[in-house]
Amino acid sequence: MNSNEPLNTTDLPVPAQKTPDAPLYGQATLSEILPSAASALGVPGFENALGFKPTKRVVVIMVDGLGWNQLKSHVGHAPFLRSLFAEGRKLGTGFPSTTATSLSSLATGVAPGEHGMLGYDVVDPARRRVVNQLGGWPGDLNPEAWQTRSTVFEKVAEHGIHVATVSIPMFAKSALTRASLRGPKFVAANQPMARARATHTVFESDRNALVYTYFNELDKTGHKFGVDSTQWRETLEELDYVIKSLVTRLPEETTVLITGDHGMVDVPQSQRIDYSQYPELIEGVELTSGEPRGVQLTFASETDEATRLKVQRAWHNEFGTKAWIMTREEAIDRGYFGPISAEYQARLGDLMILAAESIAFYDSRRVAPMAFEMVGQHGSLTAGERYVPLLMHRTK
Repeated sequence: MNSNEPLNTTDLPVPAQKTPDAPLYGQATLSEILPSAASALGVPGFENALGFKPTKRVVVIMVDGLGWNQLKSHVGHAPFLRSLFAEGRKLGTGFPSTTATSLSSLATGVAPGEHGMLGYDVVDPARRRVVNQLGGWPGDLNPEAWQTRSTVFEKVAEHGIHVATVSIPMFAKSALTRASLRGPKFVAANQPMARARATHTVFESDRNALVYTYFNELDKTGHKFGVDSTQWRETLEELDYVIKSLVTRLPEETTVLITGDHGMVDVPQSQRIDYSQYPELIEGVELTSGEPRGVQLTFASETDEATRLKVQRAWHNEFGTKAWIMTREEAIDRGYFGPISAEYQARLGDLMILAAESIAFYDSRRVAPMAFEMVGQHGSLTAGERYVPLLMHRTK
C-alpha cells in the first residue's frame, strides 16, 4: 500500500462479505460456565445450560490464552490436559475474543452486550475518550458504575457458599476486578505453583466453596513468542504439571472446570500494519479503539455520511480479502454481542475491521512501539481466537 497514492473509491459500492456466525450465547459460551456451576452447587435461580452434575464444590481454572485449536495441536505437550481432552467440549468466547470481555462474560454469566465490557479498548461516549479496560482506566471512571451487573460470584456468596479468587497480587484491586470479578475473597499468590497451593488452602478452610484460579503465563508467552513457538509449548508443559498438582490434591466430590478466555493467531511482522499512516483509512475519524485484530473507528460527529462510506470503501479495497469490514449496526444485527442496550452500543466504534487472516492493525499515534513486537494476537472471529476448551474432572 502506497501512502502517497490516495485510493479512488468514491464510486465503488461497499462489497458484500460472507461473515462468521455469531457466538451461541445461552448455549455454548463462557457465559454459561458459572451459572451452570452455581446450579450444580444447588444455588437457586441459575440455569444449568452445560448440564453439570450436582456437586459439593467447584474450582474453575482459567488459563489465559488457552484456545481450543492451540490445545488440540499441542496436546502431546500436556499429558494431564490430554487425559481430559477427549471428553471435553468446545465453547465460544463471545465477541470480541479478548480478556476483558471474556472474563466479564464468565463472571457475570451474560453476553458482552449485557455487561458492556466490549473489548480491550472501548469508547467512553460521555467524555469522547478511549478507555483501556485491562490497565488504562482513568481515575475519574468508577469501575462499579461502568459495569453494573451483579456477578455470579456475588450471588453464590449470598447463598452461603464460600467464594474465592486465587490470582496474582497486582490484580487484587485492579479496575477490571472491581468492575467484573467482584464478590470473591481475593487470595494472592505470585507463582503458578503457589496459586495451586493457595487453591488447596481455600478448600482446607472452606470445604463448600466455589474457587476461581487464574493463570496468565501462557497468554504472556503467546504474545511475546507466538503460539507456534518452543517457548509456548514449554509454558504449556509447565502449566499442565501445575494444574495436575492442583487437581490431584483437591478434596472429594470437587468438580474441576478448566477453560481459557481466548485463543491466539500468530501474526508475522510484515502483516502488522500501521493504518494511521494512510489518510484514506482514517479520514474523519476521531477515535480509534478495539484490538489489533478487531479495530474500531469512531468518526467525529461532524463527519458526513459520504466520508464515512468513502473510508469504509477504502478499507474494503485494501483489506477486504484479509478482514471482515462492517458497521457497528451490522455487527449488532449479526448478533456478535448478543442483546445490547443503546448505552453500551455507544461504547463501540462506527466502523469495525475484523481480521480474517494472519494480520493485525495498529494506530501508531496511540499505541506504544512495543505493541508492534507482539507475535500472538487475538480479538477477532476466527476459529483460532474464538474457541476455547472446557475440560472437566470430578474428584473421587
